[in-house]
Amino acid sequence: MANFYSDNKALRFHLEHPLMQKIVKLKEDNFAEKDKFDYAPQDFDDALDSYDKVMDIVGDISANLLAPLAESVDHEGPKIVNNEVVYAQGTQQGLDAFRKAELLGMSLPRQYGGLNLPTVPYIMSGEIVARADAAFCNIFGLQDCAETILEFGDEAMKTKYLTRICAGETAAMDLTEPDAGSDLGAVQLKAHYDEEKKQWFLNGVKRFITNGDAHVNLVLARTEEGTTDARGLSLLIYDRNDKAVIVRRLENKLGIKGSPTCELVFKNAPAELCGERRMGLIKYVMFLMNGARLGIGAQSVGLCEAAYREALSYAHEREQFGKPIIQFPAVYELITNMKVRTEAVRSLLYETSRFVDVYKAYDMLAKKRDLTAEEKADARVYSKLADIFTPLVKLTSSEYANSLAYDSLQVHGGSGFMKDYPIERIYRDARITSIYEGTSQLQVVAAIRGVTTGGYLNQIKAYEAEQVNAHFDYLREKLADMTTDYAKAVEMVKGEKNNEYIDFHARRLVEMAGNIIMGHLLVIDANRCDCFKESAEIFIKLGYSENKQRLAYIEKSDVKDLGFYKI
Repeated sequence: MANFYSDNKALRFHLEHPLMQKIVKLKEDNFAEKDKFDYAPQDFDDALDSYDKVMDIVGDISANLLAPLAESVDHEGPKIVNNEVVYAQGTQQGLDAFRKAELLGMSLPRQYGGLNLPTVPYIMSGEIVARADAAFCNIFGLQDCAETILEFGDEAMKTKYLTRICAGETAAMDLTEPDAGSDLGAVQLKAHYDEEKKQWFLNGVKRFITNGDAHVNLVLARTEEGTTDARGLSLLIYDRNDKAVIVRRLENKLGIKGSPTCELVFKNAPAELCGERRMGLIKYVMFLMNGARLGIGAQSVGLCEAAYREALSYAHEREQFGKPIIQFPAVYELITNMKVRTEAVRSLLYETSRFVDVYKAYDMLAKKRDLTAEEKADARVYSKLADIFTPLVKLTSSEYANSLAYDSLQVHGGSGFMKDYPIERIYRDARITSIYEGTSQLQVVAAIRGVTTGGYLNQIKAYEAEQVNAHFDYLREKLADMTTDYAKAVEMVKGEKNNEYIDFHARRLVEMAGNIIMGHLLVIDANRCDCFKESAEIFIKLGYSENKQRLAYIEKSDVKDLGFYKI
């Protein structure tokens, strides 16, 4: 039988990364629960074996259930029945399979029924699922909502909702509104507190809600009368069991059609305050969005893998001029570059996931005991790295997903434009990844901090300091040259002392940093397994030429040029 985990050796490779020793030790608090739960790991090897088995189950369900049903799900889509969203038959079958396997709360603590898995295997499961059906990934991946309740809810709230999510109930984040998309500070849905009933009530409209009408909903609402900015917003939980929300419509989308996107009308809907008032957007939604952006990174990498596999398979089967088209340089170069970019951005995805794992594990430990000064310092390092790497991986992976889907469809030629091949659906599904959970432009706004503060450059220096075999020196030399160019470009842009000019070149600078970082990660990967050597060499050549172009553009630019672009 097919298996989307075992047929991709890179996944096990990243699951065995050296930093996983530290992550597991922190996450399991030195295996404190080994005698409390019979499925808690006894040691690191036992934990890794558990992760491997879970990924194998995810890979099995994805390959043998989700993937074969993806086309019918795309055609059928969800519908509204008696004011409730009913999933397509294939979607429901997928949910039932994951529920039966008890994998819908995999990242949550065991005390609530979860598996207490770190971020790395959780994100890996998202990649595997997305390769099969990106739309299903949106439902499966919203366990991040549960992570937010775990982080900021009180114990009663955690017991009430997290146990239900672990048992298989779904979740959603109800953030955007007709007039508040990227600008969430403009949210107007009202929350008022009834002193007599000791209850919060929600009134207003939410739009473009992914997996809207889920069982557990995190709602961003305005609790402070007379406010118009982010400081008046709080985070509340609405329980679908209260049946106080009207599902006004399901959006008819270009792609991810199996994932319901809803417009919801709240009419005196009872809700519970999660955390403190006024911190909804400033603190809680930022936490939620960072998790969601990492999830979109997983979805995007899964789409990259799917697009690459479809192109490779078709190119071997399709013959023109008496031979398979894979034998034509124009085709095999294109497909090779697809593979290389997928491996590069996958390395970035799991590097980011490891950074998130470490700082989150420290956060959880801090709720049990006081951290030492050394632990606090270590947590700050990883938190800062996660902060600058998360927008970078969301930007890069989503743009790669789109470009690889485009290239894969091109390999298919006219056949790819028809609904006879999966690439047509993959192409449509990929388009949303660079839009939702913050557009690529917003990711650049978040990532530019890593450029201007020197965060990316510092991490590049850390990669340079890692010991690798001397036969990779020629690649390290190219990366050093790229780093010199990058530092020069940053100083040139910052030297103008004009924030608008920095914003104008922000994407070029962020992408230059991304190419260097992914190049280093591939070299480090190749040092562990020679199977990545060719990918490292090709990617660094591509990145080298791309960065030279970006530097040349910046060198020929001037602050006065901004006037030419203001239409």
